[in-house]
Parts: sequence; C-alpha cells; structure tokens
Amino acid sequence: MRSPLNFSLKPPTLEQIPEIAELDRRCLGGIWSLDGYQRELNSPNSELLIITVSSSPEDDAGLKSEKIIGCGCLWAILEEAHITLLMIDLDYQGQGFGQLLLYSLLKIAATERGLERATLEVRESNQVALSLYQKFGFQVLGRRKGYYQQTGEDAIILWRGDLHQPEFRTALKHWQQIVSDRFI
Repeated sequence: MRSPLNFSLKPPTLEQIPEIAELDRRCLGGIWSLDGYQRELNSPNSELLIITVSSSPEDDAGLKSEKIIGCGCLWAILEEAHITLLMIDLDYQGQGFGQLLLYSLLKIAATERGLERATLEVRESNQVALSLYQKFGFQVLGRRKGYYQQTGEDAIILWRGDLHQPEFRTALKHWQQIVSDRFI
C-alpha cells in the first residue's frame, strides 16, 4: 500500500486537463474528452475536484513533482447534485481517496450549493463503488439497461436525499471524521 507523503484536494487548472483526461482513459475508458473536461472546468454549474500527490524532496529546480491520482465531478441541476464521475488511479485505490472525493463533493453540494439531493449512475459490476456510495447513504433508485455502450452493462441509478436537512449535516461531520482519521 502506497502512503503518499503529501496530497491535496483542489479544483484543477487548465494545464492539468490533459493529465485528468489520461486518468479518465486509464480508469474509465475515456468517458470525456479534453474539450469535455475544459467545459466542466469553465461551467458555473459544475464542480470539478482533483486529488494530487506530491513527491518529496524537491527536484533539482526546487519543484515538487505533482501527480493527479483522483478526480470527481458534480453538476448542479436545479436542486440536485448529479455526480458525473468519481475515479481514483488504480495504484491508489483502497486507501480512502474515493471516500475523500465523495465526501468533498457531497459537502460542496450541501453547504456551498444548497442542493437537496444527489444522484449518480454506476456499473452494476462495480461492487467497490456501489459499497462506497451505499456507505454514504445512497440507495438504489433504478436501472438503465445497456447504459455502458462498450460492454452493454446496465447502470444502477443511485439516489441520496435530504442534503438540506440537519441530519445530513450530522452525517457530514461523521464522514469528515472518518476521512480525517484515515489521512492524519
């Protein structure tokens, strides 16, 4: 298990878009293009976050090398947060970075955007992702038959309500503690 010396969670810069698209290609088969990520970065209805790890020590020029290991995105549509993607580099999966991204997107949706619910689609075979989403209170709402064109696999539609309720704020504090405990 890798333990990065330094990681950060932040919105990406325009210069990082090619690296995000490459991560997408490796993790998700290339769902979005460079133009697609650039549109997300510029859209006022989109929240795009990346997780980077920095190597240490600094290189000969005094710069730290930074690698993008995760990316998540949500669209704010009326009162709904539609989580469009959540991906973690294969070398860094199972270390809590998916939890960190999902927690961060839900926190933005609830506290910064004032959204009331969240939805997403996930491959029916992606049991790791399904488990993560269910841990965060998502419930199965339906199924999209043959949604993933490359494989013909169904998508499971998940839904999480009450983001605007006090109980969700309590849940956010609980998840923050779980994420913090993992990375401190």
